[in-house]
Amino acid sequence: MTNEELEYEEPEIIYIPDEEGNEEEFEVIMKFEVDGSDQKYMMVVPLTSDNEEEDEVYAFRYEEDGDDLKLYTIEDEEEWNMVEETFNTLLGEMEEQD
Repeated sequence: MTNEELEYEEPEIIYIPDEEGNEEEFEVIMKFEVDGSDQKYMMVVPLTSDNEEEDEVYAFRYEEDGDDLKLYTIEDEEEWNMVEETFNTLLGEMEEQD
């Protein structure tokens, strides 16, 4: 594998059905676990968007069951705050490395 191949990582794409059951494509931008918890979280953005500057980032708790991925919406405000804080910390660390 060359350095060029190592630098470009294929984006992970997942499909999430909307309210009408139509599947929408999302790119996984980050997966992480929260310290002190065995919960796993992922942050995703829609692939098709009219304005990339205003892309909304969605957060889900997830479980992997073999090849199946189960997503759960985060409805608890305390859990949401913890996920948001962890995401912002990781994002800050990534920006410092660039």
